[in-house]
Amino acid sequence: MSTAVSEVIHRFNHAFVAHDPRGFEALVGEECVMEAIEPAPDGARYEGKAACVAFWMQLIEDRSMQFTAEHIEVATDTATIRWRLRFGPGAKDYVRGVNLMRVRDGRIVEALGYGKTPAADDSPLANVVDAEPSSEG
Repeated sequence: MSTAVSEVIHRFNHAFVAHDPRGFEALVGEECVMEAIEPAPDGARYEGKAACVAFWMQLIEDRSMQFTAEHIEVATDTATIRWRLRFGPGAKDYVRGVNLMRVRDGRIVEALGYGKTPAADDSPLANVVDAEPSSEG
């Protein structure tokens, strides 16, 4: 197995896009730490290979959802993956997010997930409009 970061990340993404778990477990390191995008604001944290693989396998095997990689950037031992997860047939039945991944010795050892969520009317960010920056400083 190649230990190149780009190949590990390619195989990781392929598992989700193709709903194909073959060989997936071999991509995850024993000491892997993963933070999911939910529940907000911090997301659930999973520690260890077994916990991370169990979480990811549920997503890989769920054919009602479809991942699409929008952009992948690999540098040294890290990768940034921007993605879209479609969970229904409607025009707005998706969420966008990013994973910050770290690979060591050909295995994923860290995966931090961040997602865009719909703004609630009571959210402080829902009321932000294009305000001019203050010239005071």
